[in-house]
Amino acid sequence: MQHKILVIDDNTDVIKALKILFLINDIDCEGASSPEQGLAMLQSQDYDLVIQDMNFTHDTTSGEEGKTLYHQIRAFNPDLPIILLTAWAQLEMAVKLIKHGAADYIAKPWQDDKLLSSVNNLLEMYQLQQAQTRSKKQFKVRQEQLRQDYDLCGLVFADQNMLSLLETATHVAHSDAQVLITGPNGAGKEKIAELLVANSAYRDRPFIRVNAGALPADLIEAELFGVVSGAYTGATKSREGRFSAADGGTLFLDEIGNLPLCGQQKLLRVLQTGEFEAVGSSKTQKVNVRVISATNADLNEAIARGEFRQDLYYRLNMIELRLPPLAERPDDIVPLAMHFLSSHKSLSEGAQRLLKRYTWPGNVRELQNVIGRAELLAAGERIEATDLGLNASASTLASHEFTIEDITQALDNHQGNVTHAAKSLGLSRQAMYRRMDKFGIKR
Repeated sequence: MQHKILVIDDNTDVIKALKILFLINDIDCEGASSPEQGLAMLQSQDYDLVIQDMNFTHDTTSGEEGKTLYHQIRAFNPDLPIILLTAWAQLEMAVKLIKHGAADYIAKPWQDDKLLSSVNNLLEMYQLQQAQTRSKKQFKVRQEQLRQDYDLCGLVFADQNMLSLLETATHVAHSDAQVLITGPNGAGKEKIAELLVANSAYRDRPFIRVNAGALPADLIEAELFGVVSGAYTGATKSREGRFSAADGGTLFLDEIGNLPLCGQQKLLRVLQTGEFEAVGSSKTQKVNVRVISATNADLNEAIARGEFRQDLYYRLNMIELRLPPLAERPDDIVPLAMHFLSSHKSLSEGAQRLLKRYTWPGNVRELQNVIGRAELLAAGERIEATDLGLNASASTLASHEFTIEDITQALDNHQGNVTHAAKSLGLSRQAMYRRMDKFGIKR
């Protein structure tokens, strides 16, 4: 797609020269000879960049007209990159406007190479920014639609990866298909199981949960299928199993990879026929149970080692929902942290930066614990990075690529002080300058 630039300058020779320069560089360019004409064109057409003069009245050199025009354009489109065309007399005014968000200033007479370099960088950044803005708007629409149509069980999310997962989960929730939720410990697999049940025909029926990873191998069968009195030493009375308790509803089997082979065989039979016998009994029971299972293990590797039945895996895995680790859903980190905070506490900018850079090996559960501890340790109402108690070594910090919004926001927060802005981002002054140069932010 060809970019389009608007030049606003009362000197028609300037407009002609810039039109030729941009035309031979495959950039569409239009001109306006007055602020009024330029504003009218901006309201009727889409432009990717504006180059504006600082003076329009004959013999005026203060730059006030350019300042007024700049703020009028900003009020109409806060994101549109604006390059100021200045004579040396207006240099101070241009610098002030740079602090207010102008993209660059070019002194007359300009150097074609320098102007083209600035324009191309700004067009590339604006295109990326517009794409990000569109993506965020689409995300908000999809997120709101999901909240309106389904019970999300209080799930807090702001990441595209999580949105995609929840759209799939809510889509399959109404079916009777067996669902396998995979993902690391602490990522929230049980919460996804709750969402599946809440949006299914089983929502008002029993929802029984079993953590197979927390039970000794020799007791898992009795826990699932029940046991009759005297079946083994210590079984002094008969006990109903979880399948019987879940009859007509849903059974959530967490850490299914820990189920021993003999239990796997019985589970496969239940899934196929709905029938089983309690431990120590020959009486067949029949149930109607939807099974949702979860694991943090690689079941394909377990199958290769002979530790998990392949036929059971296929039966459980009619639908697989992969829950990404928290490190793969970075946009969820700060919203979740805010959710875990008490109402009277807040997170400083530095604390939020550190939360986003940390790799979260313990996932959402670790984040909740970190926030809870920080609330206790923080001296005031604002939690600082030091209150989080996170190990900031290279092994536990993710590589975080800062965006132009990160850099400009930090500079705005610290009134253009590069040293303080760099420190707030955890960068050195030189690293900050490199990123400013990369994004075309004037020093």
